[in-house]
Amino acid sequence: MVAYLLDNPFATDEQLAERFRVSVPTIRLDRAALQIPEARERIRLMATGHHDRVRSLEREEVLGEITELQLNRYATSRLEITPAHVFSRNGIVRGHVLFGQVNSLAVAVMDADVVLTAKTELRFHRSVRLGETLIGRADVLMRRAGVTKVRVQTVSQGEVVVDGTIWVAVRDDAADREVRA
Repeated sequence: MVAYLLDNPFATDEQLAERFRVSVPTIRLDRAALQIPEARERIRLMATGHHDRVRSLEREEVLGEITELQLNRYATSRLEITPAHVFSRNGIVRGHVLFGQVNSLAVAVMDADVVLTAKTELRFHRSVRLGETLIGRADVLMRRAGVTKVRVQTVSQGEVVVDGTIWVAVRDDAADREVRA
């Protein structure tokens, strides 16, 4: 369970019970014995671990809740899938929601005033359903001539559901103002 929680820190007791084919009370006893906090506390602990502040977007413009952020390095977010994210007919998450989570992370990770998506190469590995929790991550790979390459990945229930690369065009208005002054 410890190894699984390292990769899936936001897994609930119910998800753990399903994953390990045991009862929820068994998971709670094991968590207590291993001194692992409940999901809500693990989320709070991770959220207090991010140090930087999103600069390129307003906080509410990021799809999902940012749990870690090191500007120009990496960012992670958590997104609980609700009925608003899925097709009502089949309960499958809309593609633009999956794209929106990783794209907003790729933009949010940049330490600049204006960041725009320039190009994307994404692979969707499986469909996601109502009730799943998505953990997204964006890692800055390289910067060149105003364009930054960002590797993105979304995981649910220990499986990669989306991964790929997003290139973002970066313009820093603050730096431009200093040069003009």
